[in-house]
Amino acid sequence: MNKSVPDARELELINSYTVSPVEAKDIYKFAVILCDNEIDRDCERFSAGALKKAAELFKGKTGISDHSCSAKDQSARIFDTELITDPERITSSGEPYTCIKAYAYMPRTQKNASLIEEIEMGIRKETSVGLSVRSKICSVCGEDIRNCGHVKGRFYDGKLCHAVLTDPDDAYEWSFVAVPAQKAAGVTKSYDIEGVIKKYTSGAPVCSKEKTALSADVGGLLRLAAQGEEYRLSLVREGVKKCCRAFPSLESAFFEELLENADVSKLLRLSSALDTADEILPPQFSSNRKNSENSNSEYRI
Repeated sequence: MNKSVPDARELELINSYTVSPVEAKDIYKFAVILCDNEIDRDCERFSAGALKKAAELFKGKTGISDHSCSAKDQSARIFDTELITDPERITSSGEPYTCIKAYAYMPRTQKNASLIEEIEMGIRKETSVGLSVRSKICSVCGEDIRNCGHVKGRFYDGKLCHAVLTDPDDAYEWSFVAVPAQKAAGVTKSYDIEGVIKKYTSGAPVCSKEKTALSADVGGLLRLAAQGEEYRLSLVREGVKKCCRAFPSLESAFFEELLENADVSKLLRLSSALDTADEILPPQFSSNRKNSENSNSEYRI
């Protein structure tokens, strides 16, 4: 079965948005992760309640490119959404991972042929959402983060300060973008466990019990990999802060690009070296007041 062709139920939902009824063969369908409750690159995350409400708000919303407001950039529309929770996958804030999975459609036309090909090839994959929320709660103190004085991205008592987005009141659109704020946002496809089993067993027969065990093992490895990547990214963020403090004449974007693909061992060595540098570097100004009151020697560099 071609998963890019809508079934009867999906076609009925799609036709609720079209002016004239369309046939399944003329429609290209695909799934996309819109947003989740993981802390994103802007040090923000959606609450579970916000995701539940946003899932309904996004039904019928148009898909565009780079958040362009031009009608000519419209390419797809969401016809259905669902809220997915993985209780075995825990986010960096300690909650079960939850995301909005949306199902979108576009006509199979000559104009869309190249876009459909790019989606199929994994080129057009990352997405971002246009959504307004009434409240941004500070993860440190529980107050409105725009007024509380805590700073997103800083650590307080070892915990990353971030904004919890709650009470969404409008969903504008969703866009194909090059770099999404949310790392997991993008076009999705099902995980081919059958292909993995075939690859690593050389095609040998596998009973259902063994297949279940292999699926669990692969799922566990994927979760560990995701947690490891989140830890690495936290080291990148901390490394950028320390580099900015050590070299204030250079902009943070320079260090972000420099450390973007560094592995954990290198990031840990860098962090340790910068911590040591902070300890051994003498202060520029001395506060020693053993000299006379009329002496300015304490202010000499």
